[in-house]
Amino acid sequence: MTLRGQPPYDGRMGLQGPWTGIAPDEWSDWRWHQKNRIRTEDELRLIVGLSPSEIEGIRRCAEAFRMAITPYYASLMDPDDPDCPIRRQAIPHVDELKTYPGMEQDPLAEDSNSPVPGLVHRYPDRVLVYLSHNCPVYCRHCTRKRKVGDPRSAPSGVELKDAVAYVEKHPEVRDVLLSGGDPLTLSDGQLDNVLSAFLSIPHVDLVRLGTRNPVTLPQRITPELCAMLRAHRPVYLQTHFNHPVECTAEAARALEMLSDAGCVLGNQMVLMKGINDDAKTVEQLNRWLLKHRCKPYYMLQCDLAPGVAHFRTHSSVGTSIVSELRGHITGLGVPHFVVDLPGGGGKVSLVPQYMIAQGPRTTVFRNFKGDAYLFHEAEEV
Repeated sequence: MTLRGQPPYDGRMGLQGPWTGIAPDEWSDWRWHQKNRIRTEDELRLIVGLSPSEIEGIRRCAEAFRMAITPYYASLMDPDDPDCPIRRQAIPHVDELKTYPGMEQDPLAEDSNSPVPGLVHRYPDRVLVYLSHNCPVYCRHCTRKRKVGDPRSAPSGVELKDAVAYVEKHPEVRDVLLSGGDPLTLSDGQLDNVLSAFLSIPHVDLVRLGTRNPVTLPQRITPELCAMLRAHRPVYLQTHFNHPVECTAEAARALEMLSDAGCVLGNQMVLMKGINDDAKTVEQLNRWLLKHRCKPYYMLQCDLAPGVAHFRTHSSVGTSIVSELRGHITGLGVPHFVVDLPGGGGKVSLVPQYMIAQGPRTTVFRNFKGDAYLFHEAEEV
């Protein structure tokens, strides 16, 4: 794996253009990265050699879904390879304009399961609260392209109060997932207030943060942020690493700081064609995550959202990856392979078939090597 992600001022990558002469304290400041996100074709040309498909994608996809890439995440790109997994996740591509059967603007029916603006209540015991329209990087495989990057979708203070009031009135809600956009685009003080509001509700057992900042902007994980999160333990933090190239020293430091602050860490990887649709890549990623105290939780099938036709795989690819991982990496490193059903049907886990035959007295199973084993069942009652 090529080591990338080093600050461009150290000369190892030879990056020029907009980052020439930046100081180390600027590169370590998450606000500098937010302020200096790459948003235009001309800015990208200073960093990578754009392919014709990327150029067409930048020009034709802008109205449908904005482009924004932090300098840090852009520094992970291979400047000469259009198939670089970082470029494919961050740079628009003409294939985003393709349509396919089942494609929906709101594939998970979040809007129709929203009793108050900015809150989705689909499962009995949990809700999702939409905190921000903004992300450090607008991922090309995003399932919320209808909202993310659009300032008009940002929740108001009144709407957030209404979301808190809704949870207060529904004692069956035990779990609150803060999502977006990315919740960590809020200031520490704003996030502190939101966490306090939900965790002060007696029947709320836990709050989860869904954030990709450890991947795309690890500088955001500061001692001050961690001190604030430590005061709200337990906070469950779900992040989103998709490929080993994202596994940098900066990202490792961010995960370890969050874990030291008492956060329970899990990763949700999206399965994408040509990026991570093979078991060796997933195994390498998941070993690194476990080493840095982050549990590989989900491997998600692409949702039926616009702009993801070129990322989609057949669901059999995911079950095959799980089958290849079994027995070759600790069970802690084998994620749930999940399809989030369209129309608000919820998540279902798909697993390889290990049962070969079953009778009233015995069942025949196969193991990870493909060998068959006879298992004697308990007598029927």
